[in-house]
Amino acid sequence: MANNVFDTLKERGFIAQLTHEEEIRELLSNNKVTFYIGFDPTADSLHVGHFLQLMVMAHMQRAGHKPIALIGGGTAMVGDPSGRTDMRKMMTRETINHNAEKFKLQLSKFIDFSEDKAIMVNNADWLLKLNYVELLREVGACFSVNAMLRAECYKQRMEKGLSFLEFNYMIMQSYDFYALYQKYGCNLQFGGDDQWSNMLGGTELIRRKLGKDASAMTITLLTDSQGKKMGKTAGNAVWLDPNKTSPFDFYQYWRNVDDADVLKCIKMLTFLPLEEIEKMEAWEGSQLNRAKEILAYELTKMVHGAEEADKAQAGARALFGGGANAENMPTTEITAADLHDGAINILDLMLKAGLIPSKGEGRRLVQQGGVSIDDAKVTDIAKTCTAADFEKGYIIIKKGKKVYHKIVLK
Repeated sequence: MANNVFDTLKERGFIAQLTHEEEIRELLSNNKVTFYIGFDPTADSLHVGHFLQLMVMAHMQRAGHKPIALIGGGTAMVGDPSGRTDMRKMMTRETINHNAEKFKLQLSKFIDFSEDKAIMVNNADWLLKLNYVELLREVGACFSVNAMLRAECYKQRMEKGLSFLEFNYMIMQSYDFYALYQKYGCNLQFGGDDQWSNMLGGTELIRRKLGKDASAMTITLLTDSQGKKMGKTAGNAVWLDPNKTSPFDFYQYWRNVDDADVLKCIKMLTFLPLEEIEKMEAWEGSQLNRAKEILAYELTKMVHGAEEADKAQAGARALFGGGANAENMPTTEITAADLHDGAINILDLMLKAGLIPSKGEGRRLVQQGGVSIDDAKVTDIAKTCTAADFEKGYIIIKKGKKVYHKIVLK
């Protein structure tokens, strides 16, 4: 087993790009390092796309290093052009602060904030106080416009028009690294691959202003075997907040990953020893289903606790073992007010339950024979459910082979 956390991150597949491999390995081997990862507070919950950052923070802290979770309260007031073709919506301070509080609760499942073992900071604390002319004099001279325009994050926006507001984003993120270096001795930044240019801007600013070396490392994107980003189901993000994605749906998302992706996910998203995971590489057939159960259980336990993980696993086994146990199934409640002329259309019902992102998708599913109600296949998109169908208090909609949802009429 690797002793250095750098080797652990490399062996588990986290590392994409980095400034100087040997220097970073040496740094992490011989020093207690303060590092940071930035989180964009544009929603009130983290989602599966953040999972790799959370795991990197956890591995680093377990190895004795100190994480800083940076909430982009200041940068969120500008909007990040990285990886986008449109301009981000600007946010109020109240919304940003609310989202930051939610993030900290979720981050606490992965890292320990006690006794200064980790801290959360908000870049609004320094960015909003900056004087524009002072910033131009202090920082502006360190950036080449030619070099900035070559950055991938700006290239993508140039065709539609890059606002001067967004053009400043790289300078602001670079300033974050510079500010954290000065205040906390933070000399390592992790981020997504789309942030590479901004991260290099920070290391260069620290070098030019302070004459010091800082390092940066990007984290691999969580993609499936086809190269598509993981973390969406029925067109919606898979959230860590149980009110946005139920523990059962969260469990089911991981239980249903493709065979080709399950071992990669176990390696990157759990703390199971690598020797144990290597033994699973020979698994096939029903053993792979066992691996998926391990993945789903471990992640649900990490995010929602052992009790919810037990319930989700029991509910899934009851359903897929052929039983009709609906106790732990994700549930949507409707009332008589949701019925029109005493009935509700199947597409409206599925939309209300979050089973489909649009009626067009629902029509396609029904036409392909992928929807059933209480084990009876739905063949007509005009199919409706009346109060009489809820004789036992609920109906069960099945989407595809693996998604079950209970609809309760109150």
